[in-house]
Amino acid sequence: MSQAIHWQFFRAGGVPQVHIRTGADIARLDTLDQKLWVALACPTRGIEFDPRTLDLIDSDKDGRIRPPELLAACRWACARLRDPQTLVAGGDSLPLDALAETEEGAALAQEARRLLGLRGRPEATMVALADVLDRSALLAAMRFNGDGVITPATTDDADLRRTLQEIAATQGTVHDRNGQPGIDRIRAEAFFADARALDTWYARAGTEQPALPLGDRTLAAAEAIEAVRAKVDDYFARARLAAYDDRAGSALQASPEEYHALGRQTLSASDAVLRALPLAVPAPGRPLPLVGAVNPAWAAALRTLKERAVDPLLGAAHEALDEAGWLQLQERLATGRAWLSARPASGLDALDVDDLRRRLAAGAEAAVLALIADDEAQEPHNARLADLEKLLRLQRDLLRLLHNFVSFQDFYRREGAIFQAGTLYLDARSCDLTVRVADPAKHAVLAGLAKTCLAYCECTREGEKMHIAAAFTAGDVDFLFVGRNGVFYDRQGRDWDATIVKLIENPTSIGQAFFSPYKKFLRVLEEQVAKRAAASETAAQGSLSALAGSVATAGKSGSPAATHAAVAKLPGRVAGGTVAALGVALGSISAVLVGIFGKFVELGPWIPIAIVGIVAAISGPSMLIAWLKLRQRSLGPILDASGWAVNGRMKVNTRLGASLSKIAQVPPGATALARDPFAERKGPAWLLGLVVVVVLLAAGAWRMGWLDRALPEPLRRSVPAPVVQNSSTSSCATSAACNSPLPTSSS
Repeated sequence: MSQAIHWQFFRAGGVPQVHIRTGADIARLDTLDQKLWVALACPTRGIEFDPRTLDLIDSDKDGRIRPPELLAACRWACARLRDPQTLVAGGDSLPLDALAETEEGAALAQEARRLLGLRGRPEATMVALADVLDRSALLAAMRFNGDGVITPATTDDADLRRTLQEIAATQGTVHDRNGQPGIDRIRAEAFFADARALDTWYARAGTEQPALPLGDRTLAAAEAIEAVRAKVDDYFARARLAAYDDRAGSALQASPEEYHALGRQTLSASDAVLRALPLAVPAPGRPLPLVGAVNPAWAAALRTLKERAVDPLLGAAHEALDEAGWLQLQERLATGRAWLSARPASGLDALDVDDLRRRLAAGAEAAVLALIADDEAQEPHNARLADLEKLLRLQRDLLRLLHNFVSFQDFYRREGAIFQAGTLYLDARSCDLTVRVADPAKHAVLAGLAKTCLAYCECTREGEKMHIAAAFTAGDVDFLFVGRNGVFYDRQGRDWDATIVKLIENPTSIGQAFFSPYKKFLRVLEEQVAKRAAASETAAQGSLSALAGSVATAGKSGSPAATHAAVAKLPGRVAGGTVAALGVALGSISAVLVGIFGKFVELGPWIPIAIVGIVAAISGPSMLIAWLKLRQRSLGPILDASGWAVNGRMKVNTRLGASLSKIAQVPPGATALARDPFAERKGPAWLLGLVVVVVLLAAGAWRMGWLDRALPEPLRRSVPAPVVQNSSTSSCATSAACNSPLPTSSS
């Protein structure tokens, strides 16, 4: 480890990338300049990688992996292994002798042997990730699993189970590793603190017996008085006011309108409207009736007052209570009321206090805390078990993560990078460069800078839905449009229905760009022809409708002139001037075409160069733009929009693009069983090509004058020069006819 590390690099995507080969590379990864890392951050979700491993590496739990966390995981794993080369070997089984002899490694080896013993394999020399995961599930179902949370099912003692249930009901619950609601030490200690305070408060009733006239029943009597004290005071105040002025008697009672309103409702003894009425009808000097003609909403409370306080303290059964007796009751229970007001506030008021005090005296608190302590004693084993799981996961997954983070080795070797979501089949192509997308509109803002043709698809399967962005890097894009359907296979092999919902168009090759202007011209031409045809059809239909209307009404009007006028407007009858104008126009167009063709033919042997120049003028700009965009095509913006932090441009050149988007091809050696019976009938293509070649050759030969001997004089390219005679020399000088006598006339 003290020797210098000689890094190896490979070049892909236009940038140098480190090749991590050995455990020494992993152990000394912190010495590699991070400017040479391909990525500086990646998300823990939305990628094809074990999320549990990523969560163990993500120390700050923010859902992202950054270089410090990845380097810390490398150091942590290397510190617990004898040889870092174990991380390169991979696999999910670890030999026990591969653990380091340090304190951390020895603790993990001891825990692994303990685990194998519990699994019934004490002599085993290797521990597997499956053993750890099964042990974790076993611990979650055990009575004590080290999480410090116990449930009522932890004990078989009835009193202890009831105490645990009361703690959960009054202090709340927390879920244990098995997902069951239980209690922890904090909740148990809070419950028993309230229980001890309540027990101490109740104990005062025994030490202050002289001040409590009814002994243990004083509390119940005081509670009965406190329950109705405000309403009883209200009743006697109304009675005194009625004695002060006779006119106040009727005003202090409910009005007939209020009773009429109550009569239209469905009443119950607990209605707030009834509880607001006086306890009884007040009258001067009238005692408060405890039974009989009393407010039904307070009848039960007055009966309790009579049974717990009036009868025990005032003697004999009382049917009514005057104001003097009411004051005497309050005076005799003043101490009890003070004791009641000192009751500690807690959430235990609804519990059976006598039974709770009995269980406290029997040692319920110590028993509950002992159960929690027994559970907590298992926590060190669980902590070492979690470390063992982390080490086994890093042994299996760390190198793969480095090959998709520090470098993109898996992607450029076409071994399936972790950001590739699957394969999209659409438009007779398969697209391997697909990434999961949370929001297509937001993703497209940044991903558009990749200069790549991207199709955003909504994928659905069995009620699930997700979005992907697929890069089309080969073939044409003529038939890619929003709404087109395909099939998407994720990395687990599941098939999804895929529909294009958004499209970012960019060239996929220079060859596509070559034909792009002609395709656009034909498309525009077809659209214009379709528009003109539609307009002509609309005009013709309008004329026919007008004609039909005129013919239908001609008989009714009785006017032959109208019928002749309608017939004169039949579509298709063209005036002579129009025909002449069309003839002139066609003649002009023909003259222009003939002139252009003549100039073209005059080029002679330069005709091929002229053709190349015309094609270059038309397709050259599109090809130049495509070439520039293809040079800028990169992977970075696509991944950056998905939450990555890509450190380089990561180019996607034409060769790589052809491997990422494969076009349908018939397998080699396949044979056609039959011709297509529905194919378009047309002449052989070679015949058209032959005609074009013959015409071009004939035009060239005519231009050079090679065909003059075989063509009549009007079609010859070269015209013979006229013969010029000399005045002093007769043309007969060389002719034998000059010596012959001139013919004479018969005369």
